[in-house]
Amino acid sequence: MPGIRIKDIDIYHPSNKVGNDFFIQHFDEKGIEIRGLLAALGRNTRYRIDNEDENSLTMAFEAASNVLEKAGLTGADIDLIAYASQTPEYIFPTNSLMIHRLIHGASHTICIDSNANCAGMTASVEQVSRQMMANPRIRRALVIGSDHVAPHADRNDPVYYANFGDAAAAVILERDEDSTGFIDSIYQTDTCVYGNSLFPAEGLANLGRHGVAAGEFNVKFIPFDDSICVDAASESIQTLLSRNNITPGEIKAACFSQLSLPNILAVAEKTGIDKDVAVYIGDEFGYTSTSSPFMALHRAVSTGQVIRGDKVLFWTVGAGWQNVAFVIEY
Repeated sequence: MPGIRIKDIDIYHPSNKVGNDFFIQHFDEKGIEIRGLLAALGRNTRYRIDNEDENSLTMAFEAASNVLEKAGLTGADIDLIAYASQTPEYIFPTNSLMIHRLIHGASHTICIDSNANCAGMTASVEQVSRQMMANPRIRRALVIGSDHVAPHADRNDPVYYANFGDAAAAVILERDEDSTGFIDSIYQTDTCVYGNSLFPAEGLANLGRHGVAAGEFNVKFIPFDDSICVDAASESIQTLLSRNNITPGEIKAACFSQLSLPNILAVAEKTGIDKDVAVYIGDEFGYTSTSSPFMALHRAVSTGQVIRGDKVLFWTVGAGWQNVAFVIEY
């Protein structure tokens, strides 16, 4: 059976870089102390859109253009476009269809949008890999993850307003007769906090009935201990590696959710993965939600931590919550 490998990866982020001081001052004026939160999460800077011309869709297009150019391909070479976002610019038509037009895709190209919240791009790469394994007519797929959370964050909520950064990542998956590529995946779902993060806060039906004033189309967030998923994630990863006869030492890069540095280190420790293998970029980019594990992969590939033939482990978690993990030979 041919392998489904990552042919190339690239990213895009806005040029506006914002340090912690901006958010500390913002919340100091409200009497809210966030220094401990930012230190605990491992934040330092993040890139944020500061104009009306950029959004999650434009970032997705930039990331897609970057990876196509890097791979020496055009939109006509792509058989499937998958767009993952929890903050899509449009509900319909699909954002992937808009990307298709912008990159001049072929008429046979499949276009799909998906949303598994912060786990979206990881789940999308996993699902598209499975689809490509079953459908020999899909030779290349373009998978993009992009989120622009800031317009929907409550300015009184430190977790959403000060924690997130804007970015997009894009990968090209390719069928390759001579590679292993995608190996296996695992999901674990627990709905114990399914109502703690809601967007839009009152639901789309009420939005349509009553409308909202500017600034009210926000996330409703009830704080909870985000470490609740660590034990479950560790158990899933151990099962995933064990059933594929992969030792923790064979993993050359662990590209985990960048929501929390302590969670990254805890999952690495519990699964026997060297902490130096766990890639951390959340200090520079903040939490870019759906794209964050692939922002980490981009860093690992760019620095030479990952080379062809290396095994890479992905893990992330989506609101509600759902753990998603997979392992691939790069």
